[in-house]
Amino acid sequence: MSFLKKLKGKIWYGVGAIGLDLSYGMFYSYLAKYMTDILQLNNTFLLLLTPIARIWDAINDPMMGTIVDNTKTKMGKYRPWIIIGSCANAIVLSLAFTNPGIPLGSVWLYVFMAVMYVSWGMTNTMADIPYWSMVPSFTNDPDERSIIATVARTFSGIGQGIISIGAPILIPLLSKTLELDKNGNKVWDATGYSRLAIICSFFLVFFSVLSVANTKETQVVAPSEKFTFKQMFRTALNNDQLLIFMLFAMLSNTGFYMFSGVGAYFFDVAVRNPSAQSSFQIFQAVGSILGLLVIPIMMKFTTRRRTYQFSLTLALVSYIGMFISYQYLNSLILMNVFYLFSSIGTSSMFVSQTVFLADIVDYGEVKMGYRAESITFSMKGFLQKMAYTIQTIILFSGLGISNYNPDNKYTTLTAKTTTFMMLVVPIIFMALSIIVFSTKFKLHGEYMEEITAEVDKRKAERAATNN
Repeated sequence: MSFLKKLKGKIWYGVGAIGLDLSYGMFYSYLAKYMTDILQLNNTFLLLLTPIARIWDAINDPMMGTIVDNTKTKMGKYRPWIIIGSCANAIVLSLAFTNPGIPLGSVWLYVFMAVMYVSWGMTNTMADIPYWSMVPSFTNDPDERSIIATVARTFSGIGQGIISIGAPILIPLLSKTLELDKNGNKVWDATGYSRLAIICSFFLVFFSVLSVANTKETQVVAPSEKFTFKQMFRTALNNDQLLIFMLFAMLSNTGFYMFSGVGAYFFDVAVRNPSAQSSFQIFQAVGSILGLLVIPIMMKFTTRRRTYQFSLTLALVSYIGMFISYQYLNSLILMNVFYLFSSIGTSSMFVSQTVFLADIVDYGEVKMGYRAESITFSMKGFLQKMAYTIQTIILFSGLGISNYNPDNKYTTLTAKTTTFMMLVVPIIFMALSIIVFSTKFKLHGEYMEEITAEVDKRKAERAATNN
């Protein structure tokens, strides 16, 4: 296969990540503020809703991975579910940000949003798991996997950037109201949220169709037998490196997600300039793009383990710099610069995590005797949701402690609380992640080379048997 053809295939695969992250960004960065400020839902309800939804995800995510691994169609086992999941997720995303006319304060509004919240997680799982599960099916070459994951993360970053930079501008622009708040900023109303969600939903389906239509499943290893639910839990619980990965990735992801979840409140309540979030996120977008260069450059000089440790350490040091810049130097400009460097670290961190999962699939095959790409990669989606759950619990606990009220939100306690959640909590989680990864994760160096060699040997034996 020519270089250009391979590159074209990687790009078409990556395009699908744009739509997935448009949905991710709207749901995890702005649904909380929509529910508190527009729907005026009680913080206690939101605090309870998230962990309940995650209990279901603990069953639903690996279940979906099992279903995907058992799928056999002319389109393959991944691509049909990407289309089905994207269409379903687009419908739910639009509905989640659109009140069908239920009065504020009504118990039915709480029921409606609870159903939408859980449904979004289920439908996102239907698309996200098969999408990322395709990575190890393309190649066994660790370097090729890194490139594929980097390309996908590049497009994922585009989706994130559109939301993080564009939403603070587009939501008020798409809003019907002409009212201004106490600080002279245009009020964000329900119409603005709804219209942006519908636009994102359209492009979620559009980019998914483009990706599926131009991507081929090339090296899918069919399971020798049907996966059962017992085997599903066995895969998740008996792969020690998967569990360790879940822990250190969940810790670092929680630290990163605090910025997206708390950011809208921080710039509104503490900085008192919601539009400043857009310029803040521009630095994040630039850093994310630069971060994608870290993997291919550093891999020429050092190991993936060292590269990942560098990424986490850069993010940690930058988080500390952001805290000092805002709290003691009162400089948003310097804070933005540190955010750029932290984004370089987190961007390369996410690429490495995708590659680690591909390695964990190989490790699982050697340890347990069978491959389970989709079940293993379903843990990626689950850990992300768990990270967001921890973020949400911290967020709504903080809002409750500070007596956050959208009609009277500019208080000293609320400003201090949002600042703490935004700039201190991420430091704690990132530091813990570095410790767990450095002391417990062993899939690197000669040991990983032995795993890869054994997988290649088994693949050759299967090919010889089939012939």
